[in-house]
Amino acid sequence: MATIEDVAKFAGLSRTTVSRVINDQPYVSEDKRVRVEDAMKALGYVPNSSARRLRSQKTETIAVLLPRITNPFFNHLIESMEMKASEWGYQVIICQTHNLPDKERDYLELLRKKQVDGIIMTSLENEWEVVEEYLQSGPIVLCNENVSTAPVPVVHIDQEKAAYEATIHLIENGASEIAFLQGGHDSYVFRDREKGFLKALNERGISPIETELFSSAVDVKSGRELFHQIQAHYPSINGVFAGSDEMAAGFIYEAVKAGVKVPEDILVIGFDNQAISMLMNPSITTIEQPFQKMAGRCVELLVQQVEQGYNLKHEEHVFPHRLQSRVSTSRQTNLVPL
Repeated sequence: MATIEDVAKFAGLSRTTVSRVINDQPYVSEDKRVRVEDAMKALGYVPNSSARRLRSQKTETIAVLLPRITNPFFNHLIESMEMKASEWGYQVIICQTHNLPDKERDYLELLRKKQVDGIIMTSLENEWEVVEEYLQSGPIVLCNENVSTAPVPVVHIDQEKAAYEATIHLIENGASEIAFLQGGHDSYVFRDREKGFLKALNERGISPIETELFSSAVDVKSGRELFHQIQAHYPSINGVFAGSDEMAAGFIYEAVKAGVKVPEDILVIGFDNQAISMLMNPSITTIEQPFQKMAGRCVELLVQQVEQGYNLKHEEHVFPHRLQSRVSTSRQTNLVPL
């Protein structure tokens, strides 16, 4: 039996265009409409009437939940998601949770009230058990956060492995006391990175610093503040693993002002390979995530579930990360600041 994908291929058009013709939607040229109708006749494709009725109830809108749009990582994710969604005939609404569990639940209600067709969650402010009940109302895809028990598609990098590699990199370049600056709340990402961080320290016989001092780091401002806190309370620290390039940049900015040399006195590594990591002096070593590919896959997975139905099962899509070595962790004076 022919499918809508077969019709699209036969007509030489996108699946979205075929869907618009089938559902008698506007903004389709007469030429394309004829090509779709001819392809349907040639293949004997007959749209399922009940499926068409269900499709007509769709909002063609996806909600993307994120902590804050000012973070360049999430900014890039959203841009890529919007571009991919438009290819499928969907629009994206941005929902900032500001790391607040109640705010997250408010946005999840959009799914229950049928105001959106599905939700992509780039962070989790509640435990998964709270989120899971909303699956009765529509599909959810997790991006960045990996919850092994969640019966949904999960798109992410191996956060534990990335943190392990970042920490080993610091150690192998001379760091012996390392601060773990990994965000302002206890997220699944934080837990995975902490596992990788502690694993690396344990393997190399380095004791972790027992303190809650670094738990508030989230952006450039807190990176700047934490430099002074570390200098005041832990002046022997000679390595910093920051949860974002923003934090790393703030830390380095204050270090340079105070006459502390990076990397000679202290090594710094960030996360996400944001533009600021290349523009800082010294440039920042970082972990790169393929946000464009991750964003595109999230949208594809969600739209497929909206249009074809969804099963409650755990499905992981793990993308490769890359450690981009720059000046902030290398004491080689001839290293080019890429």
